[in-house]
Amino acid sequence: MNTARSCPFCITDDAVLANTLAYARLDKFPVTPGHLLVIPRRHESNFFATRPDELEANWALVVEGKTLLDSKFHPDGYNLRVNVGEMAGQTIAHAHLHLIPRYRGDVEQPRGGVRGVIPAQQQYEQRT
Repeated sequence: MNTARSCPFCITDDAVLANTLAYARLDKFPVTPGHLLVIPRRHESNFFATRPDELEANWALVVEGKTLLDSKFHPDGYNLRVNVGEMAGQTIAHAHLHLIPRYRGDVEQPRGGVRGVIPAQQQYEQRT
């Protein structure tokens, strides 16, 4: 994983939204049109080690990002996702949150949403 010196998320030139503690940029490998990354400016690999003020700044950009994506892309829904650690799929060692717009028909069956990280668990029956 990357260190702060070589971290691509420590470079904020491509920010589409920003505040003093965080910024948002379009994902360079989007899963859907408008896929945003919300990233704290301080280099920290573990999202759980993000300070409360950084979390608040990140969340403010999630809300701003949704407004931007609603007006520009008109998605039908959203997924929010954070990968923490290599076994969870984190490939860049800088905490970040994915704001992924979803569109009707982008997958055959969206039920189960983020449960799809383990494909066999995505479809489930609701128990009463």
